[in-house]
Amino acid sequence: MYAYTSIQMHEAIGRKAGLSGTDHKYLGFLIEKGQMTAGELSTLTGLTTGAVTGLIDRFEKKKLVKRRFAEDDRRKVIIEPNTENIMELFAPLYKEFRSKSEKLTASFSIREIKIIETYFLKAMEIMNETADKLRSK
Repeated sequence: MYAYTSIQMHEAIGRKAGLSGTDHKYLGFLIEKGQMTAGELSTLTGLTTGAVTGLIDRFEKKKLVKRRFAEDDRRKVIIEPNTENIMELFAPLYKEFRSKSEKLTASFSIREIKIIETYFLKAMEIMNETADKLRSK
């Protein structure tokens, strides 16, 4: 239920920002990882190169990313996130959620936070293993 609720919230936030929920989350990859090639974004997201081109087009139209050609190989397109514009768009939409989440986290003891952290780290390992196995078949 947590995963479903998370998807619903991110979809609502993405829509409010003029994006789909999945586009919003793919933008998160660029914020977290920084600039990357279109091919790297394709590998990271599992999207086809054609779908990544459409994704980048949508982001570029909103001035959330900039394309540039790699200096060593002009066939490679580097995608640079415009972090300032991204934060300006999303910070107000996450403000209340972030504040309530911080209050919730502050209500836990250090021991409880360590247990929650352990759970999420191990759960992410399991999810990554599962996704890797499914992609390799």
